[in-house]
Amino acid sequence: MQAGPTDVYCPIMPGSSFNQEVEIKLRVADVAALRRCLKQLRARESCARTYESNTIYDTPKKDLARRSQLIRIRIERPGSHGGGKYRLGAFKSTLTYKGPSQSLRGARTRLGKLKKAGRYKIREEIEVTVADGEQMRLILIALGLRPLFRYEKFRTTYTLPGIRGLKIEVDETPIGTFLELEGAPSAIDRAAKHLGYTRADYITKTYGALYIAGCRLRGHKPADMLFMPTRKMR
Repeated sequence: MQAGPTDVYCPIMPGSSFNQEVEIKLRVADVAALRRCLKQLRARESCARTYESNTIYDTPKKDLARRSQLIRIRIERPGSHGGGKYRLGAFKSTLTYKGPSQSLRGARTRLGKLKKAGRYKIREEIEVTVADGEQMRLILIALGLRPLFRYEKFRTTYTLPGIRGLKIEVDETPIGTFLELEGAPSAIDRAAKHLGYTRADYITKTYGALYIAGCRLRGHKPADMLFMPTRKMR
């Protein structure tokens, strides 16, 4: 699978990162209108369209889920533009830990005087880039963890001029297209308003929770949240 000559992929940086993740999701009803809005706002693409395969691990008794904790391996491959395909070997593997959602008091401690903290998803996040995702998978299995849920998406990341420290991520998922805004609460609110959303539109649920809720609403048994095989090549 070869990449087109114009494909751009975010560089893979060694090491790890720790931070308090503050984010919201927004459902996109009209993708074409969103892209026009991003263009009008002079949004800059900071990371090209990238395919992600995410696998969440847990114990057989789901001990991590009961504690609202998460262990995930994410495999990223550069996506395509204009029908191009993937480039062999061009992938990034990341191990992620996420802690329970922060309380209002915890949010105030790290973010200052923050009212209505429940509007945002606030979690401790620790990430490390790993050289071999398959070997990391074997390590987690050896420690007694098992794959719990797998989900896929294509993600394109943008920044907006004048709003520092904010990431705008356009996520194409099997359950629809979403915006994910990550940064300081004030930056999230400004960007959401520029994009035509109000605080009533904010979503703090995970993609897994949204998918499972949708399955139950339609009377379907939840499985993994995956694209049809032909979708992965676009």
